[in-house]
Amino acid sequence: MSDITNMTALDQSQAIAEGQLSAAELMEATLAQIAKTNPQVNAIVSLREADELMSEARAADNSERKGWLHGIPLAVKDLANAKGLPTSMGNPMFANMIAPEDDLVVARMRQAGAIIIGKTNTPEWGLGSHTFNPVHGATHNPYDLSRSAGGSSGGAAAALACRMLSVADGSDMMGSLRNPGAWNNVYGFRPTYGRVPSEPMGDNFLHQLATLGPMARTPRDMAALLDTQAGADPRQPHGASYDLTLPSIDAPVKGRRIGWLGDWGGAFPMEARLMEHSEAAIPELEALGLTVEKVAPPFSADAIWESWITLRSWTIAGGLSVFYNDPAKRDQLKAEAIWEIERGLALSAMDVHRASVIRSDWFKACAGLFERYDALVLPTTQLYPFPVEWVYPQAIAGQEMDTYHRWMQIVTPIGLLGLPCINIPLATGQAGLPAGLSLFGPRDGDAALMQLGQSWHQTYHYSETRPPLA
Repeated sequence: MSDITNMTALDQSQAIAEGQLSAAELMEATLAQIAKTNPQVNAIVSLREADELMSEARAADNSERKGWLHGIPLAVKDLANAKGLPTSMGNPMFANMIAPEDDLVVARMRQAGAIIIGKTNTPEWGLGSHTFNPVHGATHNPYDLSRSAGGSSGGAAAALACRMLSVADGSDMMGSLRNPGAWNNVYGFRPTYGRVPSEPMGDNFLHQLATLGPMARTPRDMAALLDTQAGADPRQPHGASYDLTLPSIDAPVKGRRIGWLGDWGGAFPMEARLMEHSEAAIPELEALGLTVEKVAPPFSADAIWESWITLRSWTIAGGLSVFYNDPAKRDQLKAEAIWEIERGLALSAMDVHRASVIRSDWFKACAGLFERYDALVLPTTQLYPFPVEWVYPQAIAGQEMDTYHRWMQIVTPIGLLGLPCINIPLATGQAGLPAGLSLFGPRDGDAALMQLGQSWHQTYHYSETRPPLA
């Protein structure tokens, strides 16, 4: 078969099931593609030995089919545990810590037949939408190696773009499935909070900003992986009821109403030409039979931001303060982590309460919008991929960024409420750089968003544009 690594995951799966392709052939092609492209982008880290992987692939060829991922190579984001592999989280303290067991989501993918080949690179602790860390270095953008691949699922997105993987897992607190999706010309999906459970560790009631989810080059593959990852965990209180997203993905979307939020009335500064690039997609959405209407800012962006940074710092302090409280370990935390922890530790219970009241008010306002619109849309990012040597952008369109993550503010209205969101790739823009749109909907509206993504993909094949090195 020609160009095995350019096949979709579901096509690979079907070819293996029908005997047209072996897992060993797919693994051999995958390892060759990694050898060709990974030295330039540094997307996959902690890669297992080739002989071991080939042996596992041959064993898959000689065993009963486990599920749709049977024999398909998959690398796990380096924030999640995969048995036998290091989980560095980009921090030197954990560089050599080998996971004794799979995390729940990894176990689900492995049970469906995936062969775990290694990890995908991520920022230290997953903080900041730019993938670099002192353990594995930086991940470069496949469309311009001098630029960032985004993050925190930057390694996963770059690996997909380079055809090293056909499908990938990731996680998203502040755009970490969506930003790198946009910057690497692939799809990323943030599920409704609770649909894909994380590990039942620490607090499982209060912190609701981050979620696990899928990425792929097609919505169909992404839906298949979401359906594998999803499902309530009885040990956790916020499991979302859900329907499978793949069976209904080809449902017609004609007649649906879309609200265009744009730059939120100028609240989100945008890099020159990116706003025009994004608005050029409105006629493309309308060509799908959608009605697109411009929507005035429905809530204060400043209030959302204050709620967001309060709850985010509180969440991060809850998870990382154990390292901060040990002076020897504190020295091994990056400055942005320390900043978040110290802000979180300084918060009072009433500070957190006030932030959650703002979140509640925004949820009510958003519910009103979804009575009129099936989905809302805005640009996925506020700028094109920036130079890889930067820590973060200092300014956008002449406006200074007052925190390390202010340049990602556009993702906060969605993440604050735990709403589902899909990044769809646009035609490449300035200097051939990728960009994307974020369509989001009400809680449990995941399937409807996948349908919109599928209609877009069937009409506009932007994610099929390969980076030069792939």
